[in-house]
Amino acid sequence: MATKTIDLRSDTVTRPSPAMREAMARAEVGDDVYDEDPTVNRLQETAARLLGKEAAIFMPSGTMANQAALHVLTRRGDIVLASEGAHVLKYESGAASALAGLQIREIGSGGLFDAADVHAAVTPGDHHYAPTTVVAIENTQNTAGGRIFPFEQLGHVAVAARDRGLKLHLDGARLFNAVVASGIDAGRWAEPFDTISFCLSKGLGAPVGSLVCSTSALVERVHRMRKMLGGGMRQAGILAAAGLYALENNVARLAEDHAHARRLAAGLERLGLPLVTPPETNIILFRVPDPRRFLRALRTRELLINPVEDDVFRAVTHLDVSPDDIDETLARIEAVRFW
Repeated sequence: MATKTIDLRSDTVTRPSPAMREAMARAEVGDDVYDEDPTVNRLQETAARLLGKEAAIFMPSGTMANQAALHVLTRRGDIVLASEGAHVLKYESGAASALAGLQIREIGSGGLFDAADVHAAVTPGDHHYAPTTVVAIENTQNTAGGRIFPFEQLGHVAVAARDRGLKLHLDGARLFNAVVASGIDAGRWAEPFDTISFCLSKGLGAPVGSLVCSTSALVERVHRMRKMLGGGMRQAGILAAAGLYALENNVARLAEDHAHARRLAAGLERLGLPLVTPPETNIILFRVPDPRRFLRALRTRELLINPVEDDVFRAVTHLDVSPDDIDETLARIEAVRFW
């Protein structure tokens, strides 16, 4: 009997459930470039309502969502302040500089920063310096192991940004993980921000798509940027139906992913693999003594976990991972134990 592959590389590897596929098959569609796809329109209205904003726009990807949002908040040559290891800098192929002419400056550490960091990083207001115009917060923070930006601290950062005349963007790719783990609803998390992006294709389990939520005026500008970047889609309701299903059915169950992450983390520690930080949501960062040997051993046992830097590996739980899969993961790791 073939060994089942257990894929913990990311929560983007999920496959649509039968019920989600059924919703996609039944979706009413139209030409979204003409704003005539009723299912896309319903998804956008639902997203805007959930985040307490005037409007939203369906985007093909999280990278396009973030970059389009930053583009409309800035001018070429501006500085965007972001956390250490921010996705908008590290994992978006240099888009901020290449497409919008932006400089992204990392502040703080461990995926977090505070009001003092913002004040210290704002450039002087004369023509020798690039103007600092936006603060971008990532919540949850990917490279910090799914860390939740503390709510009260976020409020202080927002006040500091406003005091200095800065705009605010939330890269909320995994915002609903923060919602479920904290018990704070999406609208409260989103309230201080000018623009918010969030992904449907990560923990929520849809095959494609992200949204940008904001004022109607800013969403109209993001819409133009989507067109310029080649993101206009036609009968996209088939994809939007998956997103609607995800928002209606897959948010509360993120708590299961978080529980599985804690279970996996505890098991890794028992096996002598130290955690970088205890998991707050669905991402586990842990250290191994011989990364290349460990990676080879995983592959021979149909276990997919990504190395992310030096001796650190990242495992991500998601809706296609069961409690039995967690136990089997630990058993396979124990079977190759060499440390």
